[in-house]
Amino acid sequence: ASAGPVDINTADAATLAAAIDGVGERKAAVIVQHRQTHGPFVSVDELARVKGIGSGTVERNREKLTVAPVSGPGRVSQH
Repeated sequence: ASAGPVDINTADAATLAAAIDGVGERKAAVIVQHRQTHGPFVSVDELARVKGIGSGTVERNREKLTVAPVSGPGRVSQH
């Protein structure tokens, strides 16, 4: 286990796979791909929008995950 929560906006796939219970290398790569396509996550809850990641997975891992404040101009939501 790591010393503190893992930032889902900066962690690489291997780190995400190790930190998130229920997420392996493949799903972790999908998380990274989603981040590259849609921009940084604004909250840990947004992780549930990633294909293959459900809200149950987010709830189970909430304490282990974090999102650093996004700097720069406001991000446009991709709804």
